[in-house]
Amino acid sequence: MSSSTLVSLPLMKPKDVNTLHLFDLNKLQRQSNIPTQFMWPKEDMVGTDGVFDEPLIDLEGFVKGDEIATAKAIKLVKTACTNHGFFQVINHGVDADLIQAAYREIDTIFELPFNKKLDFRRKSDGYAGFSFADRFTPILPWKETFSFGHRGMNSDLPVVDYFTSTLGQDFEQAGRVYQKYCEKMRGLSLIIMELLALSLGVDRSYYRKFFEDGTSITRCNYYPPCKNSDATFGTGPHTDPNSITILHQDQVGGLEILAGDKWLAVPPRQDALAINIGDTFMAFSNGIYKSCIHRAMVNEERMRRSLVYFVNPKEDIVVRPPEDLVVGSSRVYPDFTWSYLLYFASNHPRTNVRTLENFFPWLLSSQPKVHT
Repeated sequence: MSSSTLVSLPLMKPKDVNTLHLFDLNKLQRQSNIPTQFMWPKEDMVGTDGVFDEPLIDLEGFVKGDEIATAKAIKLVKTACTNHGFFQVINHGVDADLIQAAYREIDTIFELPFNKKLDFRRKSDGYAGFSFADRFTPILPWKETFSFGHRGMNSDLPVVDYFTSTLGQDFEQAGRVYQKYCEKMRGLSLIIMELLALSLGVDRSYYRKFFEDGTSITRCNYYPPCKNSDATFGTGPHTDPNSITILHQDQVGGLEILAGDKWLAVPPRQDALAINIGDTFMAFSNGIYKSCIHRAMVNEERMRRSLVYFVNPKEDIVVRPPEDLVVGSSRVYPDFTWSYLLYFASNHPRTNVRTLENFFPWLLSSQPKVHT
């Protein structure tokens, strides 16, 4: 298939909303015991075994073209991505005041009445809107989310339009904050793509061109306090299906990654952004770089928030590694389009780390029609 191939997605039965359990976590956080739907098996509640303390990657020298700084950044990225798929960057060009403004808008969004948020629930086959711990049924995460998309090359204000049309004119300022936040994240994501390409030994611009006009997804995460925090997760162990994820966590912390066979806590740093490799980029690298297995813990006493930017290629881009990464070795994954993986991930509960393993059998069985 060429990169211009369009596919007809298979029809899928919409989820029966009557079978979904919708919980208002703002009410549940005051209870001494949580509902059983939030209680994970004891074997999944593996304890934290240390702190992630690998070096931060300073992007300033890389962006300026400093050869020594670039060589150091390439080495650190390659080591991190081949081992566990996670690293943190500083001097990334996203202003601290903008990040804090985005957090203030998170508080405003999730303070909306539960019934109003229900009116703008994420649809069964989409990604935008509110989600109320119903995506990972039957084991639920202790969180609420609000998500929206951002098209890379758009020069208008689609994020502002989405906020005002969905939440109302009172949220125009929130839309403007997130519009600017998305634009900054998009610029950073293209820099990260160049760094990843160089670290893999391919042309600097190889990956960047696939993402310049992709629709990325921003997600605001809200984790209320939980009196049974030792029995549930904010988000259970998983990998992200997208290419890379850029995350900022507030001062409460809770992000953990699996490195080797140990769960390591990632201490929050307000000047750092966390980058993790997702399933799609793992396929783009022919399996050389690992999709990061991570989870989010909840706090017994304090609310936790995070800002997540999921970086995606254009929907009809065929995901395949460059020939330089295949010569002398076999292909690890077959070709697929991001639109198919997004559709699969949006319609299947993901309570484990085997998204790609489950995706390819489904893709073959769906027998997609290809239009050129």
